[in-house]
Amino acid sequence: ERVMEGKTWQKGIFLAERVCGICSYIHTQTFAEVFEKIAGETVTLRAQYLRVLTNELDRIQSHLLANSTYFKAMEHETLFMYMLGLREPVMDAIELLTGNRVNMGWNVVGGVKMDIKQVHMDSILEIMDKLESEYGRYVEMFESGPLVGLRSHDVGKMTRDEALMARAVGPIGRASGLKHDVREQHHTYKDHMDFKVVWRKEGDNFARTMNRFDEIWESISLIRQVIENLPPGEVRKKIEIPAGVAEYRNEAPRGEVTYSVETN
Repeated sequence: ERVMEGKTWQKGIFLAERVCGICSYIHTQTFAEVFEKIAGETVTLRAQYLRVLTNELDRIQSHLLANSTYFKAMEHETLFMYMLGLREPVMDAIELLTGNRVNMGWNVVGGVKMDIKQVHMDSILEIMDKLESEYGRYVEMFESGPLVGLRSHDVGKMTRDEALMARAVGPIGRASGLKHDVREQHHTYKDHMDFKVVWRKEGDNFARTMNRFDEIWESISLIRQVIENLPPGEVRKKIEIPAGVAEYRNEAPRGEVTYSVETN
């Protein structure tokens, strides 16, 4: 925060992308959207759809990585390797779209930097088809595996009240019965996407892992919706930033991210 003070938004968004390495994308979108809120502007619908596409691709790779580390910790190295194997094509899809795998440099105040090509949309859909065909088998291995059951059912249990008291967010909170996902309030998801919040009640390690798995199905659905219904138009427009103050929040892969910005 201190380093961002006095910077232009172009330098600030560069720093925002480096707050997190695993979910770097959503920081730049939230950063851009808070400036757009200060300016009283909304980006083009095509840019909004492309932001959803990138956000959901990033959510899939983050959830696969999160679950893979859990499988490694519980000594199920087979599932650990399967998850990393599934994640690689998703990272390839992110690179196809933005040019980079991690720090994408994709968002700007006013939209996104580049348009998507039809050939890249076709490739991303192929990657989603392949992911979906393989993914269900690995989810079933987790759901029915005896080792998994011993080490995840009723382990690390957190009740709904405890989740509220601890301010749990993201899949952690949703696995304990907190039906809270900021995407429900986001104008693009709310007005243009068929989106439903994934949540569970058990509140244990099994529920948290399954919640991420189930959210990946939802992300695949959202990616298909974007590509199949991508509206025409520009992907970026010039926005003048006045003096002002605003706050904006989004749903990162691991929970709510909020940016508060004051401009002069």
